[in-house]
Amino acid sequence: MTRWFEDIVIDEAFPLGDHTFSEDEIIRFGKLYDPQYFHVDPELAKQSHFGGLVASGWHTVSVGHRKMVDALDAEAERLKAQGDEPGVSGPSPGVNSMEFKAPVRPGDTVSYELIVTGKRPSNSLPGWGLLFNQLTARNQHGEIVYRADLVGFSKLRDYSMPLKLRLLLALTKVPVIGSLLRRGT
Repeated sequence: MTRWFEDIVIDEAFPLGDHTFSEDEIIRFGKLYDPQYFHVDPELAKQSHFGGLVASGWHTVSVGHRKMVDALDAEAERLKAQGDEPGVSGPSPGVNSMEFKAPVRPGDTVSYELIVTGKRPSNSLPGWGLLFNQLTARNQHGEIVYRADLVGFSKLRDYSMPLKLRLLLALTKVPVIGSLLRRGT
């Protein structure tokens, strides 16, 4: 998230944009990354339980992730343009759940949306907070095709390390004491 942890509002929706999946694009992605017949061969795919060519779930995820990164970059630029300093995003410690709810077919236009559903300060990384996000993708009929619960780090703007922690960090730099602390003795 390109906002500071303190500025992030729970349940605020971030529209990430739309993408229309073409047959050529589905086949190209399928051949490169997920070469199953229902992603790469329109004729064979007609005989599958999908009843035709469908996009790889990873294709749907990749497009959504790109849309998310682009939207976050645009948000950082928007904040800079109004004279604000954007927040600092950190890595993602993982995906808690991921569901492919309906197939994406050639010609489908999928709309992606990100919602921060919760947040808390990190227990393991001082100065950082955890964001709990829901990424949802819907086709042109409003049907959910993909949904994921993601976790990401966001830097706290107003963090100052407690004195106890600063002292402990300084002690780790003293050769004898540092080696004892690292060994846990």
